[in-house]
Amino acid sequence: MAAGSSPSSGSTEGNGSVTASAIVGRQVRVPKMAELVAGHLRRQIVRGELAEGGALPSEAALMKQFQVSRPTLREAFRVLESESLIVVRRGAHGGARVQLPRAEVAARYAGLILEHRGTTVEDVYEARIVIEPPAVGLLARRRTDADVRTLRAALAEHDAVADDPHQSMVAHTAFHILLVELTRNQTLCVLMSIIEEILRSTVWPRVEADPQSTTRIRASRTGLRTHHRVVDLIEAKDDAAAEKLWRRHLTEAKNYLLQGEARVVLDMLG
Repeated sequence: MAAGSSPSSGSTEGNGSVTASAIVGRQVRVPKMAELVAGHLRRQIVRGELAEGGALPSEAALMKQFQVSRPTLREAFRVLESESLIVVRRGAHGGARVQLPRAEVAARYAGLILEHRGTTVEDVYEARIVIEPPAVGLLARRRTDADVRTLRAALAEHDAVADDPHQSMVAHTAFHILLVELTRNQTLCVLMSIIEEILRSTVWPRVEADPQSTTRIRASRTGLRTHHRVVDLIEAKDDAAAEKLWRRHLTEAKNYLLQGEARVVLDMLG
């Protein structure tokens, strides 16, 4: 720089970094101590360093560890409670216990966003049709012999409760979830868990309210036969046929499951 010249705001050093003068006047938010404590504990929970159901150290121990006051620690606890990462029990035998992240928590929040946007039940089900059949095709391509045995065992359990409307519905839903879980694609698993949880809370109550209807029984039996056929295709590694069958299965089920409710806006608040 020539003698007498002065650096202007926004100038950079030779290494390309912004000089101090460039950030003068910017407001830098310093995290509250409670946020820092919550962040530390959150990382431990998410990374598996703290076991599910396990108790956190006592308040006295945590206050000493983080050098914070009791009000600050309890504020950190409230943050983690709001995220369903801990549950706090008061009293002599109370304390904070660890809860691992759960898909149903994400589903509740996602459901609130969708409800705020005026999303219909049909919209959610369409997302399921877009995501789930390709996942079945993926499973058919990469399945192992152990995967096929797991699917056959699930079918046997469903066959055993086929005449019990409630248990049959539970087995039916579990099979759909299992198909995606066996892809071992964690992103697909989380997305489908969220969709399934939203549908479970909005669609299943109406279906369960009329368990003995002829339509309900016919749909259940047809669905179970399709489940058997898709496992045959998965075992044969016929991914195209498995994906096609599953898309048809979901599309046909849509008319039954959403009858009269396709255009109903989600109500996650009851």
